[in-house]
Amino acid sequence: MGSGSLLWNLTKKYLTAGVIGLTITDRFASIVPVRGGSMSPTFNPRTNTGLGSLDDRVLIEKFCLAKYKFSHGDVVVFRSPSDHKQKLIKRIIGLPGDWIGTPQNDVIKIPEGHCWVEGDNPVSSMDSRTFGPIPLGLVHGRATTIVWPPQRICQVEKRIPRDRVSPSA
Repeated sequence: MGSGSLLWNLTKKYLTAGVIGLTITDRFASIVPVRGGSMSPTFNPRTNTGLGSLDDRVLIEKFCLAKYKFSHGDVVVFRSPSDHKQKLIKRIIGLPGDWIGTPQNDVIKIPEGHCWVEGDNPVSSMDSRTFGPIPLGLVHGRATTIVWPPQRICQVEKRIPRDRVSPSA
């Protein structure tokens, strides 16, 4: 009878830990891999090495989702508007009400509830230049820190291309 209660106690502890872990990654923070070179040099500056790809891992905080508290230069993870199974990571260039200059020399006003995102490596990035402004509801969180590999641990810096964004009046 003693081994049955030991097994039950272990099961309860692991289930509790699992529920707590799931709640934390769903509501507060998670760690995600960054694949590809669309955000190079910010992430994955050496996508082709002799050892294969060394994907960066970043900490994603989700407190910004409560009231969509984003600012220019934030790096965010979001669901692709063209394939909701795919998650992308890009930098916010424009927020609702901003005017954005596109590479085709068009000027677009970002509608309410949307943002304009771009990769740091425009040659290798599928972003708002391809699919337009994205709904803020697709954003899953903000990248704050590179946590892997150990030699690259640092805060994610905000960078804003000043020549293409005109904030709303």
